[in-house]
Amino acid sequence: MGTEGKPTNQRARGLERAFDILDLIRRENRAMRPNEIAKLMGAPRSSVYELVHLLLNMNVLENNGSDGQVFLGSRLYFLGRAYNDKVDLYKRIENTLNTIVEQTSETAQFCKLEGNKYIVALMKEGNRPFRISANLGELVPVPSTASGRLLLGHFSDQEIIDFLDKDDFLLPNGETISSDKFIAEVRQATNDGHYTFDSIVDTFTHCFAVPVKDAQSACIATLCLVTPREDGHRNKEAYLNNLKAAATELEAQLKTEF
Repeated sequence: MGTEGKPTNQRARGLERAFDILDLIRRENRAMRPNEIAKLMGAPRSSVYELVHLLLNMNVLENNGSDGQVFLGSRLYFLGRAYNDKVDLYKRIENTLNTIVEQTSETAQFCKLEGNKYIVALMKEGNRPFRISANLGELVPVPSTASGRLLLGHFSDQEIIDFLDKDDFLLPNGETISSDKFIAEVRQATNDGHYTFDSIVDTFTHCFAVPVKDAQSACIATLCLVTPREDGHRNKEAYLNNLKAAATELEAQLKTEF
């Protein structure tokens, strides 16, 4: 019996490792050589090279440059588009983002947690000539974001500390935020029902975030605006009212958690 199950187990491990390769490239968000992939994964080089070759043949990965580097392939894009077109939940969220952009002309985002990191899951760019965008699916430390102050609002203080990596408190501008200060901002944002700040990453933008809550009033996602800094300050109240109205409407539509 054990001998018969071995090929299936090997195929399952190979499939799992193939997805680990894709996840690693997505997290790093750059082209990588198979040797580097194997090193970062702590996996046998021969196994990684074999899987990379297979994924290249399937257009799941693509060659990138002349140094043997590979990146995510076109087949993943079409699979993602098919999933997005099929899932009603994301259609509703896209409609919400479209409405926000129509009303504000600013870049709207739907953001959530993936593991203990923050990601922009969906985005609609604004109508302004000043283009603001983000890398969809890029894993970002939670304390670097406006949304992070809301996404952890239902955690206890100790749960927040245990949830985040120590390096997460090092902000992109080189400063370090203490866990006590971050937790205080989480509590204030949760009480206010929103959080806004001048972007830590981009000196020209201002970020807005409001919670999208489940039936137990836990924040499971956020709706966000990323605006030119002066516009954000000038229209703060109107933008927050718009986001909160959109979040309330979206919550009423959603029947399941994200």
